[in-house]
Amino acid sequence: MKILHTADWHLGKRLDQVSRLPEQKQVLQEIVAIAEQEAVDVVVVAGDLFDTFNPPSEAMELLYSTLQQLAKGGERLVIAIAGNHDSPERIDAPDALARVSGIVFVGHPAETLRLLDLPSGLRITQSAPGFVEVWHPAYSFPLRLVHTPYANEARLRQAIGLEGAGEEALRDYLMQHWQGIAGEFLDDTGFNLLVTHLFFQREGESAEEEPAEEKPILHVGGAQAIFSRNIPEGYHYVALGHLHRPHTVDNQPCEIRYAGSPLSYSFAEANQQKSVEILTVAPGRVVERRSIPLTQGKPLLRYRFDQLEDGIAWLQAHTHAWVELTWVTETFLESSDKEVLFAVHNGIIQIIPEIRRTSAQLAEVPSLDLSQDITELFAQYFESKNQVPPTDSLRQLFKEILSQD
Repeated sequence: MKILHTADWHLGKRLDQVSRLPEQKQVLQEIVAIAEQEAVDVVVVAGDLFDTFNPPSEAMELLYSTLQQLAKGGERLVIAIAGNHDSPERIDAPDALARVSGIVFVGHPAETLRLLDLPSGLRITQSAPGFVEVWHPAYSFPLRLVHTPYANEARLRQAIGLEGAGEEALRDYLMQHWQGIAGEFLDDTGFNLLVTHLFFQREGESAEEEPAEEKPILHVGGAQAIFSRNIPEGYHYVALGHLHRPHTVDNQPCEIRYAGSPLSYSFAEANQQKSVEILTVAPGRVVERRSIPLTQGKPLLRYRFDQLEDGIAWLQAHTHAWVELTWVTETFLESSDKEVLFAVHNGIIQIIPEIRRTSAQLAEVPSLDLSQDITELFAQYFESKNQVPPTDSLRQLFKEILSQD
């Protein structure tokens, strides 16, 4: 049996003022093509389907049309869970219509899903809170799928009445919940997959940095991470969503892996190779896991320079990218210089001036004489903040603004 693991689509997300929907359409079509080429039987989307609780209609249409293509009219099971960016109610809403196509949505923790019997032969034969057993007509063993959408204190209190009684409350609940499922339903006659959207790390190790602009996952009692040791024996793979860099958290008791996002969504992810995971599985084990690189969408690149000519040359060599520039300079950036750069490259998102300061400048303590002319006060204030005096053109612009009052 083949399983495709992906996550963190963040449909509707913008990069500053730039919509990423055109790129998202391209990369999701690439994922559909990979599913076809690899003859995938099951697709798992591990949360953060949308970027906001109220996504634009174009993002919703893109999600449903993509999942319908992946499901192939019920020949392939697609399971999609809610992440911390998703509204659980919105994720659950289309379930009745989606199920006839082989698409299963899970919005809330510990949901009990309805059984399923499709004309294709795809069936859900057992269901319990947080668990389903799936049979694919081409295989003689079941997929045991444990589903845990994003869980915080509010969602778990609503789902099962958990109260925030200490830092370990969420970890303890989840470990007991997963252990209970393992004891009742899981053995090595099937393949046992946990799909969840949580912040995982190995206990005692430095935590992976969460994506820039990502909503941090804050758990019960302030506990910020679920540990790999909280996964009990009996599971064969843990499909994670939330962190955007594809990586394996731990290999004990099984591989616990983030698929990552299909696109780079902040400049903290610059130069990351995005991918999807393809699992070939058999009863009791992963036969093979492969990361298949994703090529669609523009990369995000950062460049730091101190000469305008260097910046122009680099931009001309990297035309197919979104760009963040850091310009190291001893003076304030002139608008004319910025215009030159923007004329060279239409994918510049931000130009950050980095003022080179001398030790003497850093040691100076500015003292403002409030009896001076306002133009001179502006010049002194500007220099106190930037360690360089305003240029003549900036002084003139300030005077023009004053004259308009």
